Amino acid sequence: MKKLYFTRHGQTVWNVENKICGTTDIELTELGRRQAMELGNKIKERGLQIDKILCSPLIRARETAQHIADATGIPLEIEPRLTEQNFGKYEGTARNGTEFLQSKSHFADSYEGGESMLRLAQRIYNLLDELKADNKVYLLVAHNGIARIITSYFKDMTNEEYAKFGIGNCEILKFDL
Repeated sequence: MKKLYFTRHGQTVWNVENKICGTTDIELTELGRRQAMELGNKIKERGLQIDKILCSPLIRARETAQHIADATGIPLEIEPRLTEQNFGKYEGTARNGTEFLQSKSHFADSYEGGESMLRLAQRIYNLLDELKADNKVYLLVAHNGIARIITSYFKDMTNEEYAKFGIGNCEILKFDL
């Protein structure tokens, strides 16, 4: 069975400060760069058979993907659909803010200038449908919000499970396509 791998970018300053990054282009910290290099080495050591890395164009994901590509020799391509969700007025605010957490459970909410979960799901589901039809094994390098959508593509989740879902920086997920 064909596999799909996903990882979240390395640590950013806003991750440390518990702020919502969204489409704000935040760079990796030194720890984030080390996490990315370690993940690249781990993928190489495990001998994961990956044909191509697709990554978000945001710098935190691009830099993470580049470190992985450098360590493994896997070709890298920017995939704009992997850009994190635009959280509108909430970008730069606390991830655990009461108003944001409530708004996050409303899937049609576009956060006053952002992107709704429904629109995000459409663009990611369309990408996954395309990848499913391809014979290649991909590593997607993107963001926590994208991890949530991808997981919901493969697994039924309640609204509460979906809203609470998250993965750590440079954690890797594996899915059967």
